[in-house]
Amino acid sequence: MTTFRYLTAGESHGPGLTVIVEGIPAGLEVTEEYIETQMARRQQGYGSGGRMKIEKDRAEIRAGVRHSQSLGSPIAMWIENRDFANWT
Repeated sequence: MTTFRYLTAGESHGPGLTVIVEGIPAGLEVTEEYIETQMARRQQGYGSGGRMKIEKDRAEIRAGVRHSQSLGSPIAMWIENRDFANWT
């Protein structure tokens, strides 16, 4: 049985969020577009505020995927906070 684990680092008003996902087997299709589609689902979720509805998050895959295929190693992603300049 595969165990999935994810780690995050970053603050809500920081420059961005780092995400590490472990336990994804090699050979699965993983694209930034698919991840963004799944992230967009949270915008309609229960308890979403006005700000959450207008934010358009974009995940940038930095490691663990090549040619849209998982490598079996941890997948690292970066989600930039595009509003960071307004908080500093």
